[in-house]
Amino acid sequence: MTKKFDVFGIGQCAHDYIGIIKRFPKPDEKCEFSDLVIQGGGPVATGLVALQRWGFRCAFSGVVGDDSFGQKILEDLRHENIDLSGVRVRPDSVSQFAFSVAEPDTGRRTLFWRRPTGTPLDRSEIDTRLLRSSRSFFTDGYFPDAAVEACKVTRSEGIPVIVDAGSMRPALLDILPLSDYFIASESFARDYMPGASAEDICKVLCSSGPVLSAITLGSKGYAAAYNGDYFEEPAYKIKVVDTTGCGDVFHAGFIYGLLKSWPIPRALQFAAWSAAMVGRYAGGRTGIPDPGDWPGLMNNPKSKVQNQKSKPTEAL
Repeated sequence: MTKKFDVFGIGQCAHDYIGIIKRFPKPDEKCEFSDLVIQGGGPVATGLVALQRWGFRCAFSGVVGDDSFGQKILEDLRHENIDLSGVRVRPDSVSQFAFSVAEPDTGRRTLFWRRPTGTPLDRSEIDTRLLRSSRSFFTDGYFPDAAVEACKVTRSEGIPVIVDAGSMRPALLDILPLSDYFIASESFARDYMPGASAEDICKVLCSSGPVLSAITLGSKGYAAAYNGDYFEEPAYKIKVVDTTGCGDVFHAGFIYGLLKSWPIPRALQFAAWSAAMVGRYAGGRTGIPDPGDWPGLMNNPKSKVQNQKSKPTEAL
């Protein structure tokens, strides 16, 4: 059957304001910011924006309020040509909004956010026809009932499940055994197994079901376990402006590699490079790179990524 979409996503979407400051102020201090960026955010939403820009067909399911921020969130996603037939607009509710300040000299970011008030996406609101007509399913577990149900549907259809585990939530532990590729943040990993090594955490996560588990470690790179192997890679060295969206685009980069049927280590290397490129600019979507600029795609006999031996992933 011909697939209508390459990626079907269920998760967060937000409206972000990002400003650049020299240092975070003390209480009762005034602080001037510069380079204000206003754009959409959210792990799955931003990941789908990257994938859509890279030539894949994406559909998004989520919830917004009927406020001005919700209108702007949808406007941004429509501009990216993402299918929004699965988005529900909740009346008399507010959308997720965030304001963050980035300190380029330190690499730190401080985030203030407002929780959306609309009723979470329900499992009955999933368009299973579109879900089954997709090559992959991507979720951050933000809407637990809908995400778990979608995982069950896709698993029954042999559609791979990719999870962005940004912070510890009980729903993610329910999704873990239903996932194929489980990529967690360092924050999730610390809460999941306090004091444990990245290697131990990755291996325990894999023992729950996924064929791959990985942990993004910010400036330290990433760690991953796959098919019984464990490996760590350092981060790409860049001058950091803002880390907003880096993790979101890491996941998008990994999915890009899956859809291209690349070996898993190569997909992770591309994910790490994509995330690093985003960090050079303010905002999570401004710096989404062109895959053609990745050194790993060049015909370079010394390229570690190009020539890395690994077990190939199955074509999606």
